[in-house]
Amino acid sequence: MTSPRTDEKSNSCFSNQAPIKILAPAKLNLLLKITGQRTDGYHELLSILVPVDLYDNLRISKLEKGLEVHSTGRELPRAKDNLVDRAAVSFFEKTGITEGAKITVIKKIPVSSGLGGGSSDAAATLKGLNELWGCPLSREDLGRLALPLGADVPFFLLQRPSIARGIGEILQPIEDFPSFWYVIVSPNLMVSTAWAYRGVKLRLTNKDNQSRVESLKKATFNIPGILSNDLESVTLSEYPFLCSIKASLIKSGALGALMTGSGPSLFGLFDSAEKAREAGKIMARQWRDGDVFVVKGI
Repeated sequence: MTSPRTDEKSNSCFSNQAPIKILAPAKLNLLLKITGQRTDGYHELLSILVPVDLYDNLRISKLEKGLEVHSTGRELPRAKDNLVDRAAVSFFEKTGITEGAKITVIKKIPVSSGLGGGSSDAAATLKGLNELWGCPLSREDLGRLALPLGADVPFFLLQRPSIARGIGEILQPIEDFPSFWYVIVSPNLMVSTAWAYRGVKLRLTNKDNQSRVESLKKATFNIPGILSNDLESVTLSEYPFLCSIKASLIKSGALGALMTGSGPSLFGLFDSAEKAREAGKIMARQWRDGDVFVVKGI
């Protein structure tokens, strides 16, 4: 077994034989602007990401060899689309550890919903395996493993409200981000992120994007005025009923409403738990084909 590190980047870790339990939160995109496309096909982004207290739960324990991944609540994607498998394989390849692991995911975050559940599970897998084996990898090492798994995985290693640039790997935490409540409506529908990006017509508006970022730096926090998602028109055009959900969120009292990621989940933003919970009851009565969550930013 690899010995624990003692440097400052990993001194909170320790060699631990007991199973690791770790929470993997969902995220919301309060802003998602596409600023360009690279020659390798990836899109350059400007995004504002917020973690929320809707969680998958992971339990990770050691095996003598091999990798077992199980889920309850919701099924994980299979084969190459299973980011938990891919994250675990990348960890063992990087560290050279020859033992194995059993990973159980109690999955509450809907799959392919724009809430980042797969990316969050991948980040939790990397962190959990690293802790279980006494932190053989530094934070920088984990970050290098995270990005090839998905653009949002580095954010989930950080788990703080952040401005993301590049393809998601350049993260700037937002200090003193205000506490909001959110009502998420996640229809019983899966949307392919790759499909949504292929449907985007690039309209580069860097001046407008920069003004949004500058407003955050000045701590004015006009969050409803920031809400914007370049992928929203693509997904809502294909699935027009989503427009009704967005309108219902506004009618229920949301300060603003937006689709997160490539969808189909939409959220309304509220300034109090009471307002959010009341709106959540309204949305749950109106939209039964899917999930409604009332959550707080973390």
